[in-house]
Amino acid sequence: MAASKPTDTKSQVQSEDEFKQGEIALQKDQLWFGYPLHFYQGFWCLNMISDITISFQTNFQAQDTDVILASLPKTGTTWLKSLLFSIVNRKKYSDVSQHPLHSITPHELIDHLEFEVYKNCHGNDLPDLTKIPLPRLFATHMPYLPLPESIKTSKCRIIYVCRNPLDNFVSSCHFWPKLDLNKGMKLDVNIMEEHLDKYCKGIFPFGPYEDHLLGYWKESMKNSNKVLFLEYEGLKKEPKDHLKRLAEFVGCPFSKEEEKGNVIDEIIELCSIKSLKEMEINKRGKYYEWFENKALFRKGEVGDWSNYLTPSMAKRIEEMQERLKEAGFSFTYYNHLKAKDSSFG
Repeated sequence: MAASKPTDTKSQVQSEDEFKQGEIALQKDQLWFGYPLHFYQGFWCLNMISDITISFQTNFQAQDTDVILASLPKTGTTWLKSLLFSIVNRKKYSDVSQHPLHSITPHELIDHLEFEVYKNCHGNDLPDLTKIPLPRLFATHMPYLPLPESIKTSKCRIIYVCRNPLDNFVSSCHFWPKLDLNKGMKLDVNIMEEHLDKYCKGIFPFGPYEDHLLGYWKESMKNSNKVLFLEYEGLKKEPKDHLKRLAEFVGCPFSKEEEKGNVIDEIIELCSIKSLKEMEINKRGKYYEWFENKALFRKGEVGDWSNYLTPSMAKRIEEMQERLKEAGFSFTYYNHLKAKDSSFG
């Protein structure tokens, strides 16, 4: 990550941020594509996972060898799960044709802590995580601050992937209407306008966007051995370099023999959006009970927002980056691509 180190935020910006947070906290529950949200410990939590989230926060004990993939929804989570699992387990599944991804969804290979791991917990009936092979791989959409203390204080490693907010918003708008609650919903400009207003105010699952990104980015700047900060656009532009960084970060770097033997290229191809989308397991059935597996796979392109957002809509989202800039952050890869490619609008 080539972004500069965080700078002290101006007092005026601090006051504006404090006012924004206070304003959000006073708001009543909201709806995001029909799903209820409530403001909890600085982020918007889906009502349907409130109890699971609390159980995760209260009971999860991280081990030093754990690896946790953190992200906002629709920032490349499914892709990163497949890449991470394949990198860590590449010696066990050296035959790509027999790889588990052909028969098991990436979300089943790396469970989300606040969706699946603690889903059926009641009272002292907690999941037995001691039988999971090391290193244990988990995922979370939660912001950094409300994570369980054991994650922060242990030597476990966190991989964070961000995506530019324009593509993130458009991807979300295509995903949520595919959920069972919204069967038959047709995405149109009115629906996008309605949810754009909420998105820019930070009112969407696990938002606000800026708080989520900055929480993990600042921690990565303080301790790069603890948090690896990745950009979705960088993974698309330079997948081989990013996979080498990823493998080294989780403690299983690629050997020279593996690089010469095209092991990295095989993983990139196996886990590509195109490849995952064509696998039968991802064309049918459900892993999560509220949407079909195929809902997770669309285009995965950078700059696709320009096909859906009007200039005024795009400008509103771009304004969200001002707070990121005030904190010293900028998108290394996305801004570079945007400057070079006129199709970005």
